[in-house]
Amino acid sequence: MTEPGSTTAESQDSPAISERGAAAAPVASRRTSLLVTLVLGGLTAVPPLSMDMYLPALPQVTAALHSPAATVQLTLTTCLAGMALGQMIVGPMSDKWGRRRPLLAGMVIYVLATALCALATNAELLIAFRLLQGLAGAAGIVIARAVVRDLYDGVAMARFFSTLMLISGVAPVVAPLIGGQILQITDWRGVFVVLTAAGLALTLLVWRTLHETLPPERRHPGGLGETLRTMRDLLADRVFSGYLLVGAFAFAALFAYISASPFVVQEIYGASPQTFSLLFGINSVGLVIVGQINGKLLVGRVGLDKVLGTGLAVIALAAAGLLLMSSGVFGDVGLVPTAAGLFVLMAAMGLVMPSTNTLALVRTPHAAGSASALLGTSTFLLGSVASPLVGIAGERTAVPMALVQLCCAVLALVSFLGMCRPWQRRGESNGSNGERTRL
Repeated sequence: MTEPGSTTAESQDSPAISERGAAAAPVASRRTSLLVTLVLGGLTAVPPLSMDMYLPALPQVTAALHSPAATVQLTLTTCLAGMALGQMIVGPMSDKWGRRRPLLAGMVIYVLATALCALATNAELLIAFRLLQGLAGAAGIVIARAVVRDLYDGVAMARFFSTLMLISGVAPVVAPLIGGQILQITDWRGVFVVLTAAGLALTLLVWRTLHETLPPERRHPGGLGETLRTMRDLLADRVFSGYLLVGAFAFAALFAYISASPFVVQEIYGASPQTFSLLFGINSVGLVIVGQINGKLLVGRVGLDKVLGTGLAVIALAAAGLLLMSSGVFGDVGLVPTAAGLFVLMAAMGLVMPSTNTLALVRTPHAAGSASALLGTSTFLLGSVASPLVGIAGERTAVPMALVQLCCAVLALVSFLGMCRPWQRRGESNGSNGERTRL
């Protein structure tokens, strides 16, 4: 559903960026430049870079700081928790003060916190600095989505989210490789030095190229009470909440894959770390390619709800197939069929993620920052719940991974059909330039 008076940038040729400090023009008059697209993609890549570049260094950190592995693993948990909580703080701030100032403040704090991580002398300090890093890094995630909502609507927004997936989807693939190469020439502190330099460069690009996209007349003047009322109203919107749950459950299925796949591929099927890295990279590329097919070929021709429903159905079927294979129904199937099932599940996320974000945010031009915060926080929270469940039966069976994925896929489908009810909104304007999305 498109709010009255909202338009799109699908056929506009004027630039998306106004002079620094000037009030943003209406959505219909803006398009983003390639550089700004790359900057927004870089902001969405901050979480995987912050998390995954650090993974190869965990054994070194444990030895260097003389701390148990369980304590050092808290540096991952606190960073993830910070990114979830930070979105709830920064999103509403951006609705009140605009996008630019909270984003720049968050990026500056992110750079300082990352530098402090490199200087940490014990595990407790590193945990605290990682929490701060996550809280500040959340600004990039939540505001990037809100900026896209400010600039685009409907079909154009779905295409832009697919473009961002091309950029942010590469980050989880290359981040561990970069981290491993850094460790060949320096120690674990060097990983944070590189992240600090990358954060500083991104902050400068934000300052130079990304100007205000939320005009003063569209901002929320209220304080905490107004913020809570806004979020309450968003969650009271059954359709918005439905898409929020769809995205969160789908992301939880993805998190289950990320958490369990190293053990499934290496411990159960005996593959080498290099083989696992290759399969992980192939799956990530599959997600990116399907996302681009969605953005370039499907969006505007096929209704967003149809694309989303198809993606959810494919994820559910892939998860069901994985559960049958892992439970021995087909005998000992080996690595190749299992890898194929994981590839199909991962690739289908390229249909689900852009469509979910678009269909949720298209309803909330009046509170894009708060809506983006709710979307981001819900995905991180459900993802963090799904991750430990995949290991509940040990490291020698893939059944928990497949079962968690299937449950998440079914819950996403139930949320889609029970709350979003796309057949009841057939004919609503959901496209650009007066187009109607075929639902």
